[in-house]
Amino acid sequence: MKNIFLALLLSLLSLPLAANAQTSCVILLHGLGKSSGSMEKMEKAIAAVGFTTVNVSYPSTDHPIEELAGPAIAPALDQCRDHDQVNFVTHSLGGILVRQYLSQVQIENLNRVVMLGPPNKGSEVVDNLGGFPGFHFILGDAGLQLGTGALSVPNKLGAAEFNVGIIAGTRSINLILSQMVPDTDDGKVSVESTKLEGMNDHLEMPVTHVFMMKNKKVIDQVIHYLKNGEFSRQ
Repeated sequence: MKNIFLALLLSLLSLPLAANAQTSCVILLHGLGKSSGSMEKMEKAIAAVGFTTVNVSYPSTDHPIEELAGPAIAPALDQCRDHDQVNFVTHSLGGILVRQYLSQVQIENLNRVVMLGPPNKGSEVVDNLGGFPGFHFILGDAGLQLGTGALSVPNKLGAAEFNVGIIAGTRSINLILSQMVPDTDDGKVSVESTKLEGMNDHLEMPVTHVFMMKNKKVIDQVIHYLKNGEFSRQ
């Protein structure tokens, strides 16, 4: 019986992936007008493979990006303080918050960042609709800052100096908004706009902006990147 117990213990200790995952924390940041609920499916899948997860809710429409980033990210980092590595998985605006935060604060144990549909070069949808009555009321200052013009925060943040993989959607369920966006897009953000100078990897997938974070194949790619630092091309 004792020998069986020792054999089982040794087999568990020989699982480096599981052990490594347990020392790694993943912070999830939702997009504009969403909540942590939109990232729950993603969170559960990431937790299921052994990572610690912190799924953040923040008032995305109440403040400008500069005022959202710190209060959203700093408390999440506190929850990851006992882990060797910190990672981020973001959707849309969430990716811009990470860029904003990292432009001001260095995270010593930052490992990898995965961005889904980030408007890294802004979105023409905001350019076209930002002046309409009700836009600011619904989407707030941060919404207006996601365009491509003078107010654009993404275009002021510079190149990535961290390990980031980006997934861009190529399908739209809103043909009206897609007409405002040049070339291939996910209904709100063009594939080109998701790209960021200094990025480590970029992958296009046939998913929409609104639902990409709940897509199983996207989730699988996110987990693959967190583990390997690259997306799967198989």
